[in-house]
Amino acid sequence: MSQSELTREVARRVFASEFNDSTYAFKESDDERAPNFALLPTGDRANRVFVVGTLTETEDVGDDSEYWRGRVVDPTGTFFVYAGQYQPEAASVLRDTEPPEYVSIVGKPRTYETDDGTVNVSLRPESIAVVDDATRDRWVVETARHTLDRIEAFEEWEAEQEAPESGSTAPTNEYAEMARERYDSPVVNYRNDVIQALESLETVEDDAEATA
Repeated sequence: MSQSELTREVARRVFASEFNDSTYAFKESDDERAPNFALLPTGDRANRVFVVGTLTETEDVGDDSEYWRGRVVDPTGTFFVYAGQYQPEAASVLRDTEPPEYVSIVGKPRTYETDDGTVNVSLRPESIAVVDDATRDRWVVETARHTLDRIEAFEEWEAEQEAPESGSTAPTNEYAEMARERYDSPVVNYRNDVIQALESLETVEDDAEATA
């Protein structure tokens, strides 16, 4: 096996609003072991994601064996996390943690189509850890920066498609092209989510100062 095959995909930092909109999944080769990717609406792919939020609810939804569902909230929305016998360490954290707690999760996006054709996106965790509020705040800031970087690259590519400069070569961004074909959600929506997420930190700081 080559070194590239042994290398794990980078875990993307993604807010819940964009994660839940990432309903298109794909592979980049016909190999049955090829990784699955979720297409992010801001023009990138994600095989793994890194998220931090408030674990607000846990429930064992399994029938014959334990299968834990966790509800994790960030400033833009909710991640639904599922862990069972194949993710024993993550399942034990969901079982033993009493909400509310800040948690960090590294995991893989999974899509599921309901009977009415709606595609839901959930998170299958590789690891879950209880963290402090400083870790959560750093994640919000870093995720905001990563999201803005993707948005700017998408908008640069889009501007070149719509009004290419004479003699210039439009930047290649295959995932932005895929996102524009697959999704109808303008990337400005995610810029607004970034603003909302950063403003939520300022509100927390103001409340802390008021009670100090």
